[in-house]
Amino acid sequence: MHKTVLEALNGASSFLTGKGRDENAARLLLQYILQTNYSGLMMRAHDVLSEEQLELFHSYVEEHAKGRPVQYIAGREEFYGREFLVDESVLIPRPETEELIVCAMDRCRQLFGDQQIKLADIGTGSGAIAITMKKEMPQAQVTATDISQAALQTAKKNAERLHAEIDFRLGDLTEPIKKEKWDVVLSNPPYIAFEEKDEMSEVVLDHEPHSALFAEEEGLILYRKLAESLPNLMNKPGFIAVEIGYKQGTAVKKLFEQAFPGAVVEVVKDINKKNRIVFCKIVE
Repeated sequence: MHKTVLEALNGASSFLTGKGRDENAARLLLQYILQTNYSGLMMRAHDVLSEEQLELFHSYVEEHAKGRPVQYIAGREEFYGREFLVDESVLIPRPETEELIVCAMDRCRQLFGDQQIKLADIGTGSGAIAITMKKEMPQAQVTATDISQAALQTAKKNAERLHAEIDFRLGDLTEPIKKEKWDVVLSNPPYIAFEEKDEMSEVVLDHEPHSALFAEEEGLILYRKLAESLPNLMNKPGFIAVEIGYKQGTAVKKLFEQAFPGAVVEVVKDINKKNRIVFCKIVE
């Protein structure tokens, strides 16, 4: 049976809405199949899909109806204007993490100007933070770590595709970088408390890697470990920036204030006015 782009889209959107899924997913999946963007899709609204395209589209829509995230079906997600490969070994990059990039770049320029700096991204996942910083600040020497070999493989593929020179290292938190000094350390560690599982969508719970989502001590254990291990690794001046859960600002700020008594530690809100980033600027 022949269907136009618009007919296929309307049918799939209604089907997904009925299953409690986001109807926009249908559009994103069809854009992926037709290798086009939103305006390109609209321009082709009355084009007839081939049988093969229609079959593929239906199979993707069924997959998403069962809960698999669109980004894993398409195998990619956009972050800071670039396309990153993603699979079940890595967390899907989130728009709020782009705010970590913006704030980190602003502070890099304030603190270092155009100097060459040494930057580490701890728990890199898909490589989104490390690669974006390298592309936006080519003078930075960027190292990225992860405890997952599979995640590092994905990150390496992304670095190759996006022509970013990154030193990838396997290991837990600061373990792979502990023999050097760093100007900037960034991290978006797992920070969801196990107690918050019930509040989460099953799309996330059933598909994204739990090791990249959840952390003990009410989600704070990795911030505590970072705060404990970083004092010996930081240059002065230097800074640390970590993404946090919106309820964790006060607790994470306190951890870094205790670890760096002379530092300026601040909690930065995201575009939705929620606490999102803790900055620790070490000046003395």
